[in-house]
Amino acid sequence: MSVSFKTLDLNLLKVFDAVMEERSVLRASQKVALSQSAVSHSLARLREMLGDDLFVRTATGMQPTARALTMAPQVRQALQSLEAAVELPTFVPAASTRQFTLAANDFTTMALASPLLKILGREAPGIDLTIRPVTRIDLAEQIDLGRIDVAIGVFSTPPSRFRTALLFEYDDVLVVGRKRKLGRLDKARLASLPLVVVSFGGEQEGAIGGFISERGLARRSEMYDRTALERALSDSDRPARIAVTLPHFLAVPALLADSELAAIVPRPLARALGQTHAITTYELPYATTPVEVRLLWHERVEGEPSHEWLHDLLRRATEELRHGR
Repeated sequence: MSVSFKTLDLNLLKVFDAVMEERSVLRASQKVALSQSAVSHSLARLREMLGDDLFVRTATGMQPTARALTMAPQVRQALQSLEAAVELPTFVPAASTRQFTLAANDFTTMALASPLLKILGREAPGIDLTIRPVTRIDLAEQIDLGRIDVAIGVFSTPPSRFRTALLFEYDDVLVVGRKRKLGRLDKARLASLPLVVVSFGGEQEGAIGGFISERGLARRSEMYDRTALERALSDSDRPARIAVTLPHFLAVPALLADSELAAIVPRPLARALGQTHAITTYELPYATTPVEVRLLWHERVEGEPSHEWLHDLLRRATEELRHGR
């Protein structure tokens, strides 16, 4: 009797494979979670479809026929391929030698690098990281192409193909060289200071409202709350003086040393810089809008064990930042 694969019930092959391995209807039924009668019925259907006994009951168990022995390896391989296709792969961080590619600016890299590497050293010493700039690439395209596993930054509402999760929040503070003594920092004093700010792109690069948009993904370009600053000094005799605009944070400590400059920076960065540089932090005389730093990834990797682990790793690395310490 000829058989068409289009009409074949794949559950019959699962039963065949179980009987082939166990050589017992009872043990096969336990393996596939069916009753013995259901296994026997499935074997009967498959025998009828293939025109072969497949198994012969003997005193030592169910012995396969020549046809069963011929088809068994191919059936096993096919079932394993189907299982691999529908089940999520396992991911063991401690044994992995995978490389992950992140996109981040220098601020978030500085805030994350030390705790991130400590956790990796303990839990996944074979995993490597590549950190690419979030500010000088077509970020959306790179994520779409799978060249970036996750981006870290401040984004407006992303396109539906991307997923996001909150990493931590921050507000702005003022930092100066440690030799500077500002005394009481009120709005009048602030208006007299030459300020350093960081912007990853202005209107000439296509920024609108402090965000640069590429392929529907808008990322924050101005790394300070300009609106809050301008509003705070709107009644002042002089507007805020932006003396230096930088494309990154790395030069801030050097500019503050032995100068009259003051810089508006994210609070976590001020904390990190204060551990390695001679700077003093002051609270701004106005409130800034809390900024959400988020993870962003493509929907196609949603739920993958390796990416779930990566996202959890980054969240744990920012534990102190999330609690404001």
